[in-house]
Amino acid sequence: MATIDLNSDLGENTPDRIVGDDAAMLGIVTSANVSCGFHAGSPEGIRETLDAAVRNGVVIGAHPGYRDYENFGRTNVQIDSATLQAHVEYQLGALIGLAKAAGGAVSYVKPHGALYNTIARDERQAADVAAAIRAIDPNLVMLGLAGGVALEVASKAGLQVAAEAFADRAYQPDGQLVSRTQEGAVLHDASAVAERMVRFAETGLIRAIDGTDVRVDAASICVHGDSAGAIAMATETKRMLQDAGITIAPFAGRGA
Repeated sequence: MATIDLNSDLGENTPDRIVGDDAAMLGIVTSANVSCGFHAGSPEGIRETLDAAVRNGVVIGAHPGYRDYENFGRTNVQIDSATLQAHVEYQLGALIGLAKAAGGAVSYVKPHGALYNTIARDERQAADVAAAIRAIDPNLVMLGLAGGVALEVASKAGLQVAAEAFADRAYQPDGQLVSRTQEGAVLHDASAVAERMVRFAETGLIRAIDGTDVRVDAASICVHGDSAGAIAMATETKRMLQDAGITIAPFAGRGA
């Protein structure tokens, strides 16, 4: 693997809930998954993050989630197809408008949190999200969990797709992410995370929580902006990848 993208979930801060350092992260990553306001963030904060992404030449992605601000979009939601599609369409439309106002454009879509994990295995909700993306802009790339149902469904719906691996999340042996409710689900050691991602970039393998290896085919690596030590992990991961001869570049077009 000669080239890999680095992405992070951003635009999630509000004055009463600061979860990450967007300015610092935008100096490291090549793609930014920007909150659409349903699970986190505010219009003015999202616009500030978009402005910074444009200044830094970072590719912008939409990061829609369930309408679950109280729980940061990390609670499973029972929702019918018409409602889910409308909610995703609404969020994409809002972010596309703000990105245009900031002088940029949205190039891809990465669902957030519980929605992301649900559509990795739920074909019905995956189809709802794919339908929403097609309705708003069929040229948007769908970014999702490597090996998950969502990318297969989106591809069959005619969308371009790309898979990602997670630097700071533990994997189950089947390639799914370990639930955040379990101990060890979120990783924080910058050196260990970086070494893990170099091994992934070189071999396509990630060590699962039980010690076995999981094969992951992905074009992007995610470092969560709200994880403890996020900036250190992203910095060290980028440095070690580059030292290993891996080029860091966006997986989607710049589209500005």
